[in-house]
Amino acid sequence: MQMNFHRKLPIPQEVKKEYPLTERMAEVKAARDEAIRAVFDGRSDKFILVIGPCSADHREPVLEYISRLRKIEEQVSDKIIIIPRIYTNKPRTTGQGYKGMLHQPDPEEKPDMYKGIVAIRELHLAALRDCDFSCADEMLYPDNYRYLSDLLSYVAIGARSVENQEHRLVASGIGAPVGMKNPTGGDLSVMMNSIVAAQSGHTFIYRGWEVTSEGNPYAHAILRGYIDFAGRSVSNYHYEDLLRVKELYEKFNLKNPSIIVDTNHNNSGKKYLEQVRIAKDIVHSRNQNEDIKRLVKGLMIESYLEDGACKAEEHIFGKSITDPCLGWEKTERLILDIADKL
Repeated sequence: MQMNFHRKLPIPQEVKKEYPLTERMAEVKAARDEAIRAVFDGRSDKFILVIGPCSADHREPVLEYISRLRKIEEQVSDKIIIIPRIYTNKPRTTGQGYKGMLHQPDPEEKPDMYKGIVAIRELHLAALRDCDFSCADEMLYPDNYRYLSDLLSYVAIGARSVENQEHRLVASGIGAPVGMKNPTGGDLSVMMNSIVAAQSGHTFIYRGWEVTSEGNPYAHAILRGYIDFAGRSVSNYHYEDLLRVKELYEKFNLKNPSIIVDTNHNNSGKKYLEQVRIAKDIVHSRNQNEDIKRLVKGLMIESYLEDGACKAEEHIFGKSITDPCLGWEKTERLILDIADKL
């Protein structure tokens, strides 16, 4: 046998019962869910910022960061809806390295999946309880989505997962908006096919059950750039790229045509400071073309308390231990600047 089975983990229903939402928290989340859905179906012209660390590596700095987002949202709430990133799974291209809080609640300790499940639920609960923020997370493992399904207001499907059948089918049964990233190779038809699948109803196996889904009308595109045949980063956030996706939405006849633009990854060539320029460029494109304005619903930005990245053993509070992020001062200026230009 190639796998050693250590222990049976509790099912999501048991974890939710032990770590529940209060009635007030459920009401706050329901109101936020409705406000976010209204952006994606065109009833609201507010702009969405899915913003936060590359990976939620430590509870205390993440909550400090989110508390600062709460203060800045109070200044821009007439124009912007902030959805903090609490990304608790970290995809690894080679499978090596820190895989996120779900695996390692302490990045310097051995993996402990039960402690990880509890840690990520408690972190999302704290953001909702203390800051009135229901947040975003990446669905790296479809089976684990149910541990957070009552807490998340936005779900992302990564560039390496978007072709996976299980991700697409589970996305079809999620009530929150689900963003499907273009794949690392850049083929937009792959992304569009994933949106078709997610917006359609299905019968499939999930967590040992035969289930049916009704389809998710809020499944949409995330443009994150790609890598060409020569291994070079190529961006796909420009004016012409956005119009191309508009044409694809029309061709595929999909509901609620929407784009979230990821300002980092291959759009920035992994040069995290470029996110500021890219964000402003996208807002400018929206202001030049009404079709683009209706289509581009927001941005995804990697941001934390401190600029850049460091190794886990350096213990720098609020500095990413995975991909480099914008620091707080630049983030605050950028959010206010975006609001001013909308």
